[in-house]
Amino acid sequence: MLASYSSSTIWAIGAAVLGAIVLAIVVLAGNFYLKSDNPTVTVGSGVASIGGPFTLIDHTGRTVTEKNYSGRWMLVYFGYTSCPDVCPTSLSVMAGAMDMLDPEQAEKIVPIMISTDPTRDTPELLAEYVTNFHPRLIGLTGSVEQAALAAKTYRVYFAKSGGSEAGDDYLMDHSSIVYLLDPKGRFRLHFSGAQIDAERIVERLRQLL
Repeated sequence: MLASYSSSTIWAIGAAVLGAIVLAIVVLAGNFYLKSDNPTVTVGSGVASIGGPFTLIDHTGRTVTEKNYSGRWMLVYFGYTSCPDVCPTSLSVMAGAMDMLDPEQAEKIVPIMISTDPTRDTPELLAEYVTNFHPRLIGLTGSVEQAALAAKTYRVYFAKSGGSEAGDDYLMDHSSIVYLLDPKGRFRLHFSGAQIDAERIVERLRQLL
């Protein structure tokens, strides 16, 4: 099956597997998850140590924290604008889910992409990128340190892959997971970005909204 994918996709799948392993360790250690009937979804049954405070810059150039989105559900994905295939696929799924929801339901949700490549992903570049997927999708970036801290908070793995040290022709290996946080900023469940589809996301969201 891997032979049909590009090398960047294979790298991303490997990163997603690593992210899933890390997430599983957190699950087992905290004992705060319940398996749902859907094998690609994990449902939280308490306050998980996933998600939390961050300070980043949105695609309009405004400094924001997690408190800016308090009171709404957050769909959070970590990716980058130069991602060749996995990120566009996952973001398209998120956008499709937003479009499938009733307007009243959609208003309760904030879809967010946090950049794993803040060196290249400026607010201006993010603004052009996220609007290609959905008008309500928010792109967040910041310093390398800010992005790394946000990734750590969400137990997300990312690292440079290929390219020269000084050049900008590199890819980013990263976890491919869509997280859902409730209006109080608490982790509720996650979707594997490479396996879930919009219909399944909408099904779970409608059960919770």
